[in-house]
Amino acid sequence: MSISVDIKKQYGNFSLDVSFETGNEVLALFGGSGSGKSTILKCIAGIVKPDSGRIALGDKVLFDSEKKINLIPQKRNLGYLSQNYALFPNMTVAQNISCGIHGRKDVEKIDSMIRAMHLEGMEKKYPSQLSGGQQQRTALARILIGEPDILMLDEPFSALDTHLRYQMEHEVRAVIRRFGKPVLLVSHDSSEVYRLSDRIAVIKDGHIEKLSDRRDVYLDPSTVNGAHLTGYRNISVIRHLEDGSIFAVDWGMKLNVTDKNGSSVHAAFRTDSARLGPGDNTMECIVEAIIPNAFAKAYRMVPKNGTPGAGFVMDIKEAHEELERGSIVSVSIPSSEIVLLRD
Repeated sequence: MSISVDIKKQYGNFSLDVSFETGNEVLALFGGSGSGKSTILKCIAGIVKPDSGRIALGDKVLFDSEKKINLIPQKRNLGYLSQNYALFPNMTVAQNISCGIHGRKDVEKIDSMIRAMHLEGMEKKYPSQLSGGQQQRTALARILIGEPDILMLDEPFSALDTHLRYQMEHEVRAVIRRFGKPVLLVSHDSSEVYRLSDRIAVIKDGHIEKLSDRRDVYLDPSTVNGAHLTGYRNISVIRHLEDGSIFAVDWGMKLNVTDKNGSSVHAAFRTDSARLGPGDNTMECIVEAIIPNAFAKAYRMVPKNGTPGAGFVMDIKEAHEELERGSIVSVSIPSSEIVLLRD
């Protein structure tokens, strides 16, 4: 089974224009708030009608503007988990789950799904009597019992506290692996996306900037937006020199890296990539601030030759008590840890 999406939708000044295809895997739609992630799911689900384009799930055409095809949501056989779970408040857990079966209710099938989602003993309880995790499992059970052709999860853990998020993420990961069909995951949580997805579509302003396997997206985000989303906190404007090298303006240093296509405008590295002491790409820095963490120390460094006020953050797991605010130290950044970015 695969899903193919090629659609356009205009909302005032916002323009959605995306095209992608995915098979029996987890594809994360990854972007900031307002980037268009949830709108894509709503277009696929039939809640929002695209202005033009085509959506097909296997051989089944869900939407085709040229052929005037626009199936109603009930005809699309999709599993769509919204952020608020959309449980019926006046129905019990068993009754909510039974709504996912079309036609005659199958008591044995409902009981089997309740066991599969670890909801035993909750059958006669109402949504208001459930924890956030139990509500989510009930909503997933209602979706999965209908045997959808695709599963779409819209910020599935946004309503849960930190501990429950991690627990439910573990359970949802097991569910989607057993599902064995296309899964679309909408999220703006970097760690969540990496742990759950196979491939990632990085989205900004209604467009896909990059679509690749998760490791490639994190190692080479390609754009400034992608770098921010995947956890790069240290980003500098760069200038291309006549000899073909690159100068990081904010850090005041020449970088031993090569821009193969010459289109990069920024350089970035992760907070745990910098090293104390001389090495590749070394600069003298002033320790501006020490930020204590549970298992490491984070230092705010300001390069002596960099742009005034510009700096970067580096994490050091080992104890370095000699580093005090105002200390001058050498910091190096391995060339292999630097990524080049376009806008």
